[in-house]
Amino acid sequence: MRVERPNILFLLPDQHRPDFLGVNPELPVRTPHLDTLAARGIRFTNAITPSPLCAPARACLAAGRRYDTCGVPGNDHDYPLQQPTYYAALRDAGYEVAGVGKFDLHKATHDWGADGTRHLTEWGFTIGVDNEGKIDAVASGAGSPRGPYMAYLHQHGLAAAHVADFRTRHPFRDTHPTPLPDEAYCDNWIAENGLRLLHEFASDRPWHLVVNFTGPHSPMDVTATMRDRWRDVDFPQPHANDQWDEETHQQIRRNYAAMIENIDHYIGRLIAAVDERGEGDRTLIIFSSDHGEMLGDHGLWGKKSWRRASVGIPLIIAGPDVRRGVVSEAPVELQDVTATMLDVAGSGPLPEMEARSLRPLLTGKSERHREVAVSGIDAWRLAFDGRYKLVLEQGIAPRLYDLHQDPWEDMDIAMRAPAEVARLHRALIAGGVPDPGRAARSAGKSCDA
Repeated sequence: MRVERPNILFLLPDQHRPDFLGVNPELPVRTPHLDTLAARGIRFTNAITPSPLCAPARACLAAGRRYDTCGVPGNDHDYPLQQPTYYAALRDAGYEVAGVGKFDLHKATHDWGADGTRHLTEWGFTIGVDNEGKIDAVASGAGSPRGPYMAYLHQHGLAAAHVADFRTRHPFRDTHPTPLPDEAYCDNWIAENGLRLLHEFASDRPWHLVVNFTGPHSPMDVTATMRDRWRDVDFPQPHANDQWDEETHQQIRRNYAAMIENIDHYIGRLIAAVDERGEGDRTLIIFSSDHGEMLGDHGLWGKKSWRRASVGIPLIIAGPDVRRGVVSEAPVELQDVTATMLDVAGSGPLPEMEARSLRPLLTGKSERHREVAVSGIDAWRLAFDGRYKLVLEQGIAPRLYDLHQDPWEDMDIAMRAPAEVARLHRALIAGGVPDPGRAARSAGKSCDA
């Protein structure tokens, strides 16, 4: 990396599964700006979340820690105020630290403040707007808004129609358009807030901007404009799922892809705004997600599963001295992005940080990163080396999957490959991950909020 500290633009959708990208020839997804970003940098095909649930994943990202040490075991916990964040470390290193969108660091406390700034300073931000997630917005702000997005909808006379729509909408099966106009759609509103901040940054100070989109998280609400662009596009049916009729599954996937295409459009605008500032060659751009989405595969919806569609995440990084057009199969974890940002900013690691900087991979000094990437929540933990995945779950015998031969994870080969089971188990324990039989919380249902 260059001596000059780069700006950092971090683009973070919510619940974006790793295969829904335009670079995947097996799906008709349209993400031209992300495809261009991948050609400019490195795309990681074996990146996973530390935990496939919103609040724990984002806490791991903020702290640079794994699930079992991040202090947020579920969506019913807030980020510990005494725990350091990478945001504060960047601020202390001289960065303007900005962020917009759904942070989910106070998931248990529905209190964002009408302007979305109530918690930003304590996390380390210098400027920004923290807003509600899709379901949290309606649950908390139907009457009197407790966050900036619902305050905006109330101000423009749109809140009642939005609340009525969400209160009757099935999170997946209902795919009718939202009553909101395009300009009031949450991801569009978030992106416009990000663009406003980009235009306000001083030119003599490095900056960090994280844009936390609420999509493509369920429900499958899209504007009429977004939905019309996907009329008659056909997707493969979910794997091992005949829950609903074929057209219902098709429309769910069309809406999911429409949310992703819409986010991609605004990503293009954000990157163009960086270029207009004359800072494109000294800005590190990172695209990822907090976790994936099962989208009906194996009969499952949402997240919290150990399967690849749930724990897998897209990850693309481009910028100063990053190799171009590279596809890396190294197993990496979302919070490794945290260590990378601190590394390029010249800041030291956070206390008890378990994340590892991706800088050697970005520059080509190394092709190896970790022996295994790990993830977990509730009663299960997994170790993944880029090919083999070991799943340890309370009360169930260890399971092993070879994703090169069995990408859908249909066939447990643990009995046939005891050496691989033992190797991955040793790597999991060596990484400080507790035995799930002793340390896991009781299993719970998915919390799509």
